[in-house]
Amino acid sequence: MEISLDALINIGTLLLGGGGGAFFTWRWQRAKAEAEAKEKVAEAQSAEVDMAQKVQDTYQEMLDYKQKEVDDNHRLIAELREDRDHYKQGYLEVRDQLDKLIRDFSKFRNETEDERAQMKRDIARNGLQVKAMRPFLCGDIKCQKRQLVTVSPSGEAENVKEGES
Repeated sequence: MEISLDALINIGTLLLGGGGGAFFTWRWQRAKAEAEAKEKVAEAQSAEVDMAQKVQDTYQEMLDYKQKEVDDNHRLIAELREDRDHYKQGYLEVRDQLDKLIRDFSKFRNETEDERAQMKRDIARNGLQVKAMRPFLCGDIKCQKRQLVTVSPSGEAENVKEGES
């Protein structure tokens, strides 16, 4: 079986003209389909990256908001502690002043009661002294003979008659 040049040309023309072009077209379509598939994968990956970026941005916003809330809470707690310390200090000062006033009042009351008791003793002693001196009083300053007198609340002396005492 000898193949002539004419047969080879016919086979080459058949391959190139009829079915051979389909082979090259098929490879080109396959490359085109692969490129389109890669482009779609790249678009999907890009969309996935965009979605992941959006999710990350959302989480970051949430974290920033939460951090701001935590900072506000820390600030409020610090303010409340300062207020508590201020009011506690005021309370302690008032309590100390009240304790001092209670001690001072107790001391004053005790001293006053002691002074009152001393005054009562002095008044009683003075009364006894006046009673003891009564025989030596006389309503008449020129009188040599001493006579009992009564001293009125206004301070005037009245002679007591001998049967009245």
